Amino acid sequence: MTDLFVYSLRLGDDALISAQRTAEWIAAAPQLEEDVALGNIGLDQLGQARTLLQYAGTVEGAGRSEDDLAYFRDEREFLNLQLCELPNGDFAHAMARLLYFATYQQLLYEELLKSSDEMLSGVAGKAVKEVAYHVDHATQWVLRLGDGTEESHQRMQAGLDALWPYTAEMFSSDELVQRLDVAVDPSTLQDEWTRRVTAVIDESTCGRPESSYQHSGGREGRHTEHMGYLLAELQHVARSHPGATW
Repeated sequence: MTDLFVYSLRLGDDALISAQRTAEWIAAAPQLEEDVALGNIGLDQLGQARTLLQYAGTVEGAGRSEDDLAYFRDEREFLNLQLCELPNGDFAHAMARLLYFATYQQLLYEELLKSSDEMLSGVAGKAVKEVAYHVDHATQWVLRLGDGTEESHQRMQAGLDALWPYTAEMFSSDELVQRLDVAVDPSTLQDEWTRRVTAVIDESTCGRPESSYQHSGGREGRHTEHMGYLLAELQHVARSHPGATW
């Protein structure tokens, strides 16, 4: 596998798995308007995933399409961040994850705009506008819940704390991104991400999360116990009717 294939797959898998989790809120969000908002965010992420997975298939040169990569890979072949696959749980947890992940994506795509790879910079050019809205949406909910009632504050704090141990993986660098001159080294994003996220947390009146342990392994295909269930739902129709069109 080439470095560019793996890198495109990583970014595409992040967006695809996050889209799947986000879409689960449709008809389950706390208000009708939020059903629409999260549905649109999920569609944004799905659009990013489609383009990146299609590009990965082209780079690989083995004839695999975006659908092949989405529906016919097994769990250990996915390279997404573990943060993206965690179950939704409480709505406050979902907003904490969106704040963490969208802020990371925003910084990543801002840097990827400078890439000499025209496809990657093109994806970033469109996506950076989308994730700016995702960040704003998550920010407004974190502030609203954190500085709301005693109950909403406790739930928002619990969400921020529960997902914090999965954030360091976003900034883990490796030899691949260091070799690939069209990629963004994620370790360079961490300081600005921390500044932006902690500013929101402070304004929300929640406490800054702390963790002595950080989960990792998603980039190597090692996932949480939740990933298999997510893929079973995501891939069920395609695997039940391979080759079907409609």
